[in-house]
Amino acid sequence: MAFTSRHPFTTDAYELGYLVGMREDKTLQQSSWANVAAPVGFLDNDFRDPDLDRYLERVDRYHPDVAVVGDATTYDEAERYQQAANNIRDIYSEVEPVIVPKCRDALEAIEQDTVIGWPNGYANIDPLDYSSIRDWRGRRVHILGGSPTDQYDIVQLLTQPTLTNDDPADIIGLDGNGVLKAAYFGEYWTPTGYERADHLSIRDTVRRSLEEMKEFWEGHGIWPDEEPIDRYGPAVKEPDEPIWMDDGGDPLVSRGDLEAAYIGEYEQGTMAFQSEAAKKYIEFHEGWR
Repeated sequence: MAFTSRHPFTTDAYELGYLVGMREDKTLQQSSWANVAAPVGFLDNDFRDPDLDRYLERVDRYHPDVAVVGDATTYDEAERYQQAANNIRDIYSEVEPVIVPKCRDALEAIEQDTVIGWPNGYANIDPLDYSSIRDWRGRRVHILGGSPTDQYDIVQLLTQPTLTNDDPADIIGLDGNGVLKAAYFGEYWTPTGYERADHLSIRDTVRRSLEEMKEFWEGHGIWPDEEPIDRYGPAVKEPDEPIWMDDGGDPLVSRGDLEAAYIGEYEQGTMAFQSEAAKKYIEFHEGWR
């Protein structure tokens, strides 16, 4: 399950086991935090203002796990995205390209082994307006956007046995970030509907939705055994002792403290400092390397 947004929401999602990412014309907005570094695992395209050359530059920069190359509205556009997907796979075997067909001609132009994106959520078109379920069965599919309950209905539609014995689709992933918008309206997602979150901060509201979503998918047996954090390590490193080394041993008292901390890893252990200057000063005088 992928979640696209920015810090601190992506940081929390990543720690919960989500694959986090962003649209290629944006950033995770984590560079101003000394101790925050979530990987870009999911790279979406700017479908309102697509620029394939710019997108491929971002793939070169981030090497995401999943790359939504583009939304194809014509046969020629789909062919262009297919060539780009082939090039990505030739160069970066670990990157999984996705092409989103927005018409039947585009769907027919996409090669059988390429992941196709089922437009959902904010999409202004329904795949069933230009194709049938059988066109998607037997294909590798990523579901873009929508709530978990909507997405689960699509999973069932594409995978359950049929009277004609059609092959099931291989659902390789899902993504969505609608819970962020809901949080600004003071609500968090649950399987039975949105609940008021007047007692929670925006960050805590989003995290509550993400926790509910993960529990929902796990309850349906849909969650990876290996989470991205298992492969890439934590986005926010924690010191061996929750104290500032440059402030007389005073404790780090908040999540924000840890995210802003300058972390050093030494033979003596992992330690936290309040500033880069203090970190370098103590490293020099203590001989830590």
